[in-house]
Amino acid sequence: MPPMDPMNALPPMSLDRFQELSGWSFTTLWRFRKKKWLRTMVISGRHYVSREEIANFNRRAESGEFAGKVANPSAFRKHDGELLKAA
Repeated sequence: MPPMDPMNALPPMSLDRFQELSGWSFTTLWRFRKKKWLRTMVISGRHYVSREEIANFNRRAESGEFAGKVANPSAFRKHDGELLKAA
């Protein structure tokens, strides 16, 4: 019998509990799920995330896979229909 992966030995965590522990809003988690950055499973109508998926997400985040430019809407001002760089 092959050795069991300790991550798979733990039961999946409810998305509500993951939200509490991570501090992210439900909207942020929804975006992560929509972009397929965080895969969840539905069990009896509730969303759960596996411990293995959490570890995978953390590994990908640490490697910079999700990094990108942050839009700064206050960097530009609109004046008479044209965009001007903020002073």
